[in-house]
Amino acid sequence: MGNADYVYPSTNEYCQCAHPVAVPPPQPFFKSFKNSLKETFFPDDPLRQFKNKTPSRKFFLGLQYFLPILEWGPRYTFQFLKSDLISGITIASLAIPQGISYAKLANLPPILGLYSSFIPPLIYAMMGSSRDLAVGTVAVASLLIGSMLGDEVNATENPALYLHLAFTATFFAGLLQASLGLLRLGFIVDFLSHATIVGFMGGAATVVILQQLKGILGLQHFTQSTDIISVLRSVFSQIHEWRWESGVLGAVFLFFLLLSRYFSKKRPKFFWISAMAPLTTVILGSLLVYLTHAEKHGVDVIGNLKKGLNPPSFGDFVFTSPYLTTAVKTGMITGIIALAEGIAVGRSFAMFKHYSIDGNKEMVAIGTMNIVGSCFSCYLTTGPFSRSAVNFNAGCKTAMSNVVMAIAVMFTLLFLTPLFHYTPLVVLSAIIISAMLGLIDYEAAIHLWKVDKFDFVVCMGAYIGVVFASVEVGLVIAVAISVLRLLLFVARPKTFVLGNLPNSTIYRSVEQYPTTNDVPGILILQIDAPIYFANSSYLRERISRWIDEEEDKLKSTGETSLQYVIFNMSAVGNIDTSGISMLEEVKKITDRRGLKLVLANPGAEVMKKLNKSKFIETIGKEWIYLTVGEAVEACNYKLHTCKPDATNEDSQPWNSV
Repeated sequence: MGNADYVYPSTNEYCQCAHPVAVPPPQPFFKSFKNSLKETFFPDDPLRQFKNKTPSRKFFLGLQYFLPILEWGPRYTFQFLKSDLISGITIASLAIPQGISYAKLANLPPILGLYSSFIPPLIYAMMGSSRDLAVGTVAVASLLIGSMLGDEVNATENPALYLHLAFTATFFAGLLQASLGLLRLGFIVDFLSHATIVGFMGGAATVVILQQLKGILGLQHFTQSTDIISVLRSVFSQIHEWRWESGVLGAVFLFFLLLSRYFSKKRPKFFWISAMAPLTTVILGSLLVYLTHAEKHGVDVIGNLKKGLNPPSFGDFVFTSPYLTTAVKTGMITGIIALAEGIAVGRSFAMFKHYSIDGNKEMVAIGTMNIVGSCFSCYLTTGPFSRSAVNFNAGCKTAMSNVVMAIAVMFTLLFLTPLFHYTPLVVLSAIIISAMLGLIDYEAAIHLWKVDKFDFVVCMGAYIGVVFASVEVGLVIAVAISVLRLLLFVARPKTFVLGNLPNSTIYRSVEQYPTTNDVPGILILQIDAPIYFANSSYLRERISRWIDEEEDKLKSTGETSLQYVIFNMSAVGNIDTSGISMLEEVKKITDRRGLKLVLANPGAEVMKKLNKSKFIETIGKEWIYLTVGEAVEACNYKLHTCKPDATNEDSQPWNSV
């Protein structure tokens, strides 16, 4: 980096390229406020489709917005039905054993897993905008419900109250989800970053796998805690109660499930093998227990499952203290986690098929299906990745695949539940472990380490918190670290020195482009963030330090003394009163040092506030330029055509706004 190749512009060149920086015309307060609200809550402009339409057409479009089935339903074809029929039957074969397994994970009656795979998919098929999302219960939410409700009520000692709390928590989860969508507050879910979700899901999967040692080893008594220390202590303190029959069965079925998944991954056209594997293990396990009477030799089975469709449960909600607080807290935390997973999965598959989904509409759909589900003996549901991936690979065309799955589950509830009597619990544990191994995404963690170390810290913070403390603690740690990083981005914005790229009027960071040339007598700084109260003090101190360092460098090399400080404000999208006060202080600092402060490329919002605060009059509107290049040319013109003392308050370059 140097200044030998810098070419000074001629007076004619400077005069021809100078352009004024405009102050936006004033807008009425209510119009400005309306535009701000629109940009905050309606960035996608969902009301655009209602413009210039008749009242009846607006009403129908409104129905289509909340019930997308009215939009794609009239265009539904027999070819779509064939594809959705295959997809629906395929995901039903996965949903039935997974539903039973995840209900056990939440310490709920197994039949609730089937109930939750019947009503919610029907609601989502009408209201959801994703073609690929397969609705059902998920392991992480089930674990959270079991952990958080278990801290308040023992599911074994008081099963009725525990069950009613689960319905109540699901109701509040749905209420929160639907409210976030209706109020256009979906951006709250974005605080769960990708790194947070990777770590949290991996930690939760690890905890779930460890807890399945109870079923694999046939243990009757097990800790209610979810941390790894408590779980391992519970396992190894009961070595004398380990049942080898259960362990052998679990190992064999787990090997079969992992082998089928590995085969389907290597040969994607055989995806149906891994999808059918859980149901196959249930059938084989049930037959084995029935034929060998293994239930009499230490192998626990599900037992009787109630026959029939979902009974109503809206009369079972618990709205009395002290349980109401527990239900609300559980519902809010599990609701946010389920919402983040469902929307992320839906967007992922929508990207593959080149269509888009409305996040707020999805929140309303997921929330509504949980509210309705909680009234009919269902617990929390969302769109799990594993089931949605099977739905996608099976070639689904619309959300009708969820209807087909619901019909298959309904048929099971009406006629087939007695067949699950002999299903061994160890099979359910093997199904859960197989599914959870896919959630430990170590490749994503390695990628985070390579790309962004701070994201890796967030990921590991979530993982370690979940595994060594609890699911709630891990979530709090991850969100806290993510928010801390967000605050650091705001409070400690990047500032860097710009230099001139050789043979051009382009100015870039001297760190990114070491070949840039210094401009003698001029320090060019770029502020890379909005200027707010949170970062104004830091920026004032950092700018003073940049000036000190530049002056020290010029003194040590004997080059031209510093005369101008140019701020490139192209990245400053906004500024508040604290930021304006900071600029006024910097202006005083530069004046005391005999330097001239120059602004380049301030945006419309910044110019509007600088004008209202009279700062433009303070700095002089002749010292505000459209580009860094114009500002440098003006300063160079002054340096080489005026006397050394011409940089006082009365001096003016040729450009004038």
